Order: sequence, then structure tokens, then C-alpha cells
Amino acid sequence: MLPFISVVLPVRNEERYIDACVDSIFRQDYPVSQMEVIFVDGRSQDATVALLREQAKRHPQIRVLDNPHRTVPYAMNIGIRESRGEIIVRLDAHAEYPEDYVRLSVETLLTVDCDNAGGVFVTRGRGFMGEAIAEMLKTPLGVGNATYRLTEKDGYVDTVPFGCFRRELFDRIGGFDERLTRNQDNELNFRIRKNGGKIYLNHNIRVLYYCRDTLRGILKMGFQNGKWNVITMTLVPGSMGVRHFVPLAFVLSTLVLALLSLASGALLFGGLLALEWGAYLLLDAFYSYAIAKEKGLRFLPVELALYPLFHFSYGLGSLRGFLALPGFIKSERERKKPKGGDGA
Repeated sequence: MLPFISVVLPVRNEERYIDACVDSIFRQDYPVSQMEVIFVDGRSQDATVALLREQAKRHPQIRVLDNPHRTVPYAMNIGIRESRGEIIVRLDAHAEYPEDYVRLSVETLLTVDCDNAGGVFVTRGRGFMGEAIAEMLKTPLGVGNATYRLTEKDGYVDTVPFGCFRRELFDRIGGFDERLTRNQDNELNFRIRKNGGKIYLNHNIRVLYYCRDTLRGILKMGFQNGKWNVITMTLVPGSMGVRHFVPLAFVLSTLVLALLSLASGALLFGGLLALEWGAYLLLDAFYSYAIAKEKGLRFLPVELALYPLFHFSYGLGSLRGFLALPGFIKSERERKKPKGGDGA
């Protein structure tokens, strides 16, 4: 008999996506009688909770819990604590799931020597700008060597999106790190590996993930990701890969070479800057043209601008992360201080 599972989803202000997400969950070929679906809401200010209440009338397996802290790691820990399943399937409301997603995830976890089983992102966008952003995020220039976005192979990896876990894993190594507004999946997978565990990617497990569909949205996401990469690296050394800091190196080298060139007037620094940007713009043109050739020439100018804007917002976010570190570390020290004074 298939195990009883708990599907846990953090949600906040997802009214545009929630119905399609719920519908895809209840189209799964995993027996509905063997699952519960827990939505942990971070005090949404739109119609997310109302829509979930309506869905719960049709699907009694749905439970809606409150997350007063609003962020994803708190939501996951609340959902795991309140769950009844022996297996936890972590999903995201900003996505839709093929009918075999849950079954393949559970089967992979139970048949492969691993502690977390996951699959690959199939990135989708809504509207012209959303589609352009999605195409950018499908390329190596857009996402570096993120295996879960680019691979067509199975195997052990450093991280996977979302994931499928035995419940006892969280009893053994702890839950999601509640200090991290972002990168909590990276940190958890790092902790799994640090404790001798394995993460397995099955490329047949597919997530239809909807990316940001406005320029402002993708630049904000890049900035916040860059910022939290630095904070996560500081709090949990080793949890972030080199690729997460390539935009920071790009922005820093651009700024430093430009300043040195202006300050010294030396051709060397200006030449190095020209070489760096020449190589970058060639890559930008190559991938932008490849997208435009497939999707239409109207994508070409948008893609040409998207790559540098996204990378610069990401790198500037990392710089902001360094500036935020002293205050963040101070607040962490305050949080860890024993309460109640010295009892005198």
C-alpha cells in the first residue's frame, strides 16, 4: 500500500495562481485517500485564503494554517509539525504539477538511496514579458549551471527545487532554517549532505514553474536573491555555490575597472573593462538571438536588455547584502541572548 503523505505549500498573495495549483494537485495519479494537502498562509492580503476555503469545500483533504511570521521556512516548519504523513512533499503555489509529479517523487524517494528526491523546473511565463523572462531563465547565461533547470539526466546533485522527504529526516537534522527569508532549500540540502545524506534528481519529475512576469518583478527577485546569498553564505558557510556570486564579481569588476580607469587614465584598466564587456555582450547577443530565432524577432531587443539588467540587479543585491550584514548579525546576537536577565 502506498504511504500516507502530507503535501505542504507555503502561500502568500497567490490569488492569480492558487486555483490552477490546487487543480493540478487533485489531478495527481497518487490516491487522494492517501494524502493531505496543507496550505500555510503568510497573512495574505488578497483573495488567496478565500479561494482556498472554496477549494476545501470540494476537496476535504485541504487544510489552511496561519503563518504569522509570513516567510517560507516558518510556513514549512508549521506545516511539518501539523502534518500526519510519513512522507512530506514540499510544493509551491507559484507552479503547476503534471499528474505523475507526486507519485514519481514518492517512488524515487522510496526506491533510490536518497534523503530528498526532486526534479527539474520547466519555466513558464505569462504575457510577452513573462515569456521573455522565462526564456532568459532557461539559458546557462541566465541561471549559470543550475542543474535542476538545465539537465535531462538523473543523478545525485547538490540541491533540487522543493523536494520530497521522509518525515523522520526533520526529526533527525531539524527543520527549515527560520533565519533565512530566501535560500532555505539550499541550506536544508546542504545540511542533508553535511549529515551524510544524498539528494537525487529524477529528470522525469517536472515542475511547471511560473516566473515573474514584469521587469520590476524579475529585477526585485534578482536583487533579493543576491542580498540573501551573502547573508546565507555568512550564516551557513558552504551552503551556497560559486555560481551564486558570479553576478557580484561581474558588478564589482565593472565598477573597480571603471573607477581605476577614470582615476588613473591608464589604458590598461579601460582595455580590461572593454574586454570584459565585449565578451559579455557577445554572450548576450548569442543567447538573445537564439531566443529570438525560435520565438520571434520582437524578443531580441528585450532579451538583449534583460540579461545585463538582471545580472546587475543580482550583483547590486549582493553588495547590499554585505552592507546589511552588520545589522543582521547584531540582531541575531540579540535574538540569541537569554531572556529574563541574570536573575538578580
